Amino acid sequence: KEDIEVTLLPAGHCPGSVMFLFEGENGTVLYTGDFRLAKGEAARMELLHSGTRVKDIQSVYLDTTFCDPKFYHIPSREECLKGILELVRSWTSLTRYHVVWLNCKAAYGYEYLFINLSEELGIKVHVNKLDMFRNMPEILYHVTTDRRTQIHACRHPRDEDCFRGNRLPCGMTCQNGTPLHIISIKPSTMWFGERIK
Repeated sequence: KEDIEVTLLPAGHCPGSVMFLFEGENGTVLYTGDFRLAKGEAARMELLHSGTRVKDIQSVYLDTTFCDPKFYHIPSREECLKGILELVRSWTSLTRYHVVWLNCKAAYGYEYLFINLSEELGIKVHVNKLDMFRNMPEILYHVTTDRRTQIHACRHPRDEDCFRGNRLPCGMTCQNGTPLHIISIKPSTMWFGERIK
């Protein structure tokens, strides 16, 4: 029998996601699961280090959608945020009836985007319900159930149909009788794998 020490490391994929570091007499293994780490983040994880050096890891089980040559270049999270921020700022500054719909396919994982857009633009992001964020107090100030905001991340089972009818998934089509002008932004890493280098 062998004693194995198991350490959970933040995976950055969605709230609560972890990587597993297994350490025993026969070596050290890192199982990533789905992860999302910015450049340099692993270097700051103290539990991956022994003193001043990185632990000797014999095997890494890499579980990622994007370990494929077709994902030649995926911009950093910061580059993506900058582009989205510029687009949202230029659109929402036209009039208060210019609205952005963030077409987010997953329930979690967009908190970084919501927080940064809200902080930079001073506009809260509309979501269907707040209860899913109750255990993430850092985001609660940046999201709202008030549909009158200019940034929406509300969801509907048939989101695409809603957008084609120039209405948001929450049902909004106008405000104070004035029709909304809606653009859709789909934050998706998969897009980069579908494009030529």
